[in-house]
Amino acid sequence: MPLDAHALVAARAATLNADLVGSGPQAMLDRTLRDARLGDIALVSSFGAESVVLLHMVAQVDRATPILFLETGMLFAETLAYQRQVADDLGLTDIRVIRPDNTDLFLHDPEGDLHGRDPDTCCAIRKTKPLELALQEFDGWITGRKRHQTEDRADLVPFEVEVGKLRINPLADWTPADIAAHIDAHDLPRHPLVAQGFASLGCAPCTTKVAPGEDPRAGRWRGRQKTECGIHFAGGRVWPTAPRG
Repeated sequence: MPLDAHALVAARAATLNADLVGSGPQAMLDRTLRDARLGDIALVSSFGAESVVLLHMVAQVDRATPILFLETGMLFAETLAYQRQVADDLGLTDIRVIRPDNTDLFLHDPEGDLHGRDPDTCCAIRKTKPLELALQEFDGWITGRKRHQTEDRADLVPFEVEVGKLRINPLADWTPADIAAHIDAHDLPRHPLVAQGFASLGCAPCTTKVAPGEDPRAGRWRGRQKTECGIHFAGGRVWPTAPRG
């Protein structure tokens, strides 16, 4: 992206952060989805443990907002059913199911066991690459990231720039208590696996239950140093090449 174009997006992010400080996530989404100057915006949603809050807020502004859902081929059956339920309950009309490239799966994960051998590459071909390709037609995207989730997110701001696009984090300063209160206040459906002890949900092979008092993300890639799948990191990645025979 030309420097002047990147500077324009950065200036818009700074203006939005200043204008909307303390305004709350619903006001941020109203501005984001109604301001034509910001271009085409999508919401990236996992339809996980806390996703219904942001989906509900977006539905209050525009039910036709594009929702990008990464169907990695390894999600819990409950997540797939929940995605359909929530979309129907909220009247969301533009759910775009994003899947990994079949050639990448054939070349790098023909047996479906890459997650155990090389989880970073597995996430790259099943999540990061498909999402980056899907986002090419958009000027920005909305995420459900929150400061309390990981150390990498501790300094999260509501509006930022990622690979030349606007990235919006309306729930940056929300806590688990805020999430629960919103779900209760609006009688929103909870992901069925939350009641079974899953506090943060990803692909089934890489997600476990958490014990009472344990960090909610402790069940993601348990036993590894890995804490992120990579979809929220800066661009410039090198994708895996075809294995040598």
